Amino acid sequence: MRYNNTLKQILLPFFFALVLAGGFLLGKSWQPAGPGQQGRGMFIYPQTNKLDAILNLIEEEYVDTIRKDDLVEEMIPELLKQLDPHTVYIPAEDLEEANQELEGNFGGIGVQFSMQNDTVLVISVVSGGPSEKLGIIPGDRIITVNDSLIAGVGLGNDKVVGMLRGEMGTRVNVGIQRSDRPELIDFEIIRGTIPVYSVDVSYMVTDTVGYIKVSRFGRNTYQEFLTAMAKLKAHNCQNVIVDLRGNSGGYLDVAIAMTNEFLAKGDLIVYTEGKASPRQDVFANGMGSCQDMGVTVLVDEFSASASEIFAGALQDNDRGLIVGRRSFGKGLVQQQVPLPDGSALRLTVARYYTPSGRGIQKPYSNGVEDYHRDILDRFEHGEFFERDSITLDESLRFTTRGGRLVFGGGGVMPDVFVARDTTAFSEYYFQLRDKGVIYQYALKYSDDNRIQLQRFETVDALHEHLKAQSLIKELIAFAKEKGVAYSAEDFRLSQRLIEVELNAYIARNIFDNDGFYPIFSEVDEVLNVALNEIRTGREILAYR
Repeated sequence: MRYNNTLKQILLPFFFALVLAGGFLLGKSWQPAGPGQQGRGMFIYPQTNKLDAILNLIEEEYVDTIRKDDLVEEMIPELLKQLDPHTVYIPAEDLEEANQELEGNFGGIGVQFSMQNDTVLVISVVSGGPSEKLGIIPGDRIITVNDSLIAGVGLGNDKVVGMLRGEMGTRVNVGIQRSDRPELIDFEIIRGTIPVYSVDVSYMVTDTVGYIKVSRFGRNTYQEFLTAMAKLKAHNCQNVIVDLRGNSGGYLDVAIAMTNEFLAKGDLIVYTEGKASPRQDVFANGMGSCQDMGVTVLVDEFSASASEIFAGALQDNDRGLIVGRRSFGKGLVQQQVPLPDGSALRLTVARYYTPSGRGIQKPYSNGVEDYHRDILDRFEHGEFFERDSITLDESLRFTTRGGRLVFGGGGVMPDVFVARDTTAFSEYYFQLRDKGVIYQYALKYSDDNRIQLQRFETVDALHEHLKAQSLIKELIAFAKEKGVAYSAEDFRLSQRLIEVELNAYIARNIFDNDGFYPIFSEVDEVLNVALNEIRTGREILAYR
């Protein structure tokens, strides 16, 4: 059984009081001895492990029936809160899902979908996946799964995902509705291995500058990165922009391997050190394939952990220019320890340091809640808009190999600060965005005009076509139907942003991310600042 907060609040203080009491005896039974009866003394458990003794005592003697295993599941997260914010317990039922994102694959049918009018609309199919092999195509609607109706019954995304995913080799039956067929088409799909990609896109921004977006450092990220770089090199890429904005990290060894591609032999990449983990230095082996290429790294307040290793190593070796805003500030290394019941503990075992000796980890002495409020505090203090609003700890001054001044104590500070651009924001735009209106209309338009849109062979050609269609009037009317009232003043302020975002979403429905990012780059201020730095030659200063 599960216990409510009241019971936990009762038991936890009781537990901690007993721990603090040290060798205090548990005392006599609360029940006095009756006439002619010998008092029943409460049994003192002989285990050397005090925690086990208390748990056993509660399970056997507590006034109500309590399962010790359930109590343990409730207590472990509370116990770990006394450590650092990144030491976490993962219950057995959540472990597989927690690992899938970084491991690089899962079992499924191989479609990307969106809920459109309470119906599952297939946006794209995985190349070579189970669905593509059977002939399922973008625009198909999944109406039934294993004879259960899933259209028009209010199922959420998570529920649908749970029905479609499963162990590789297992079977699932789906009923498909297709626009040119009046009856449902039945497919029996054998679930296969579906890759989880971490390199979202790679393309040439200019004739000589390439762009790679890396969303996480998963098990397959390094190989995906090498493939992306090979594609860019084939198109005369001389400078590469590596976008780590929003990348919360992942595997340390993968970040090291990717960093190694840019550094010369003997360059220090990172070192780690902990109470039970002696200092370990990691050096570049000189075999990297990008040593002769200029590199610029984009970071923001959500770039963390492995992202900061990559950015910090290039910055401290004066190898690359960092553009954007101060990164998150996670400099702790976790080791995942499996537990006998199938659960796991991700335990912090060391801190990592950049080549100059910087500790990137931001303070967490005020507790987990304050730690996670840090990003909001940065926003409220104006850090997203003014570099000068950032208070730097003068006691944590370090210098790079080339003598540049850098600071530790919480995140990687960019060489080129780019304020968050809010000039095109308006209440009307926020309403469109927060209610998903732009995305929904883009999906509807793509679905209604899919045959025509698929005739365009390039993103540029599609973009030119969309700019000539004057879709904004239809979007405004669609938004009114969704409860978003039109504001002429707000619209004038946000018009270009709305138009670009709309066209980018439509292009994504046809070309996937290869369509979205090149169009959205028109209003990506951080990317455009980076391009300007490259054009003016500043990146050469950070490039040996």
